[in-house]
Amino acid sequence: MENLIEWGYVGLFLASFIAATIIPLSSEIVLSLLIANEYSLATLLGVATLGNWLGGMTSYGLGRIGNWSLLNRFFGIQREQLIPWQNRLNQWKSLLAFFCWTPGIGDLIAVALGFFKIPLIPVSIWMFVGKLFRYLVWAFITYWGLQFV
Repeated sequence: MENLIEWGYVGLFLASFIAATIIPLSSEIVLSLLIANEYSLATLLGVATLGNWLGGMTSYGLGRIGNWSLLNRFFGIQREQLIPWQNRLNQWKSLLAFFCWTPGIGDLIAVALGFFKIPLIPVSIWMFVGKLFRYLVWAFITYWGLQFV
């Protein structure tokens, strides 16, 4: 984690990208420490959002290349088991991509959106908006917390 902070914007991009995959990493800590070290907020938000969005889109892409026979062969999942999830996902469609920033389930949402072939462009837009929202809120919390230091 220290190396990522020392690398500044590049470290934040890497932390944000990795955090958007199934590898657990807290890019928020890197963002907060760079804010505390007076890096440009606009650049930090852009770099963090871009990295996290590209990581999320990578998960979407992995889901997109998945298929039913792979799920069955490697995970023992039958198509009938996922039909209720597909129906729920179809109710929300691409809007669900906004929530890809949520810890724990965001990565699964991105993979599911790809797997069920929800259209790329609306997914990418909603995912980007959600990721930006995440980092805006976190930056606000960080600035608020720095008042007490």
